[in-house]
Amino acid sequence: PQMIGLTPYPMLCRPFRAIAHALSYVMSPFQGYCSKIIKKERFFFVDKKKRCNFANKKIQNMITYNCEGVKMPNIKKRETTAWIKAVASEYGRKVGEIGYMFVDDEKILEVNREYLGHDYYTDIITFDYDEGDRINGDLVISLDTVRTNAEQFGKSYDEELHRVIIHGILHLCGINDKGPGEREIMEAAENKALKMITLPC
Repeated sequence: PQMIGLTPYPMLCRPFRAIAHALSYVMSPFQGYCSKIIKKERFFFVDKKKRCNFANKKIQNMITYNCEGVKMPNIKKRETTAWIKAVASEYGRKVGEIGYMFVDDEKILEVNREYLGHDYYTDIITFDYDEGDRINGDLVISLDTVRTNAEQFGKSYDEELHRVIIHGILHLCGINDKGPGEREIMEAAENKALKMITLPC
């Protein structure tokens, strides 16, 4: 396991109170999805106006979508939220506090270096702090890498984006893609989940 430094990510509204071990799946960015799961204290990705409102409140059953340095992607937030909850329920999980932050390649590289000590781009980093059967986490997604991967794998941008969105949720639900045969299990779970939503045209 790896240890994570104490310096919080600039967008966070709450500092770390404890550090736990990190589980990371490292693979070549040219071979598909590179997701990292980090166990730690809960925080939110929120804009400055909302930050003070969230800092001292216990909020459950909430999924938020924010961006930094990029335009908010064309996702139907209500439909996407319902989809995420439906997918989680397939694995006997309830949705607690989930925060999505959409960024560019340079920002996710910064996060990757700071929290994992990895000096390369990736499509998603998932901060995992589940509690029992309730999934909680923050997911940082690089829209630049999502677009690059979509072109490389011959997929539409919207399909690749939603695949990455649900990829992090599946990790929170306990699906891994590190060991023998696990990558195929993850891909099958992603494909099953994608059939549960109508993608933007």
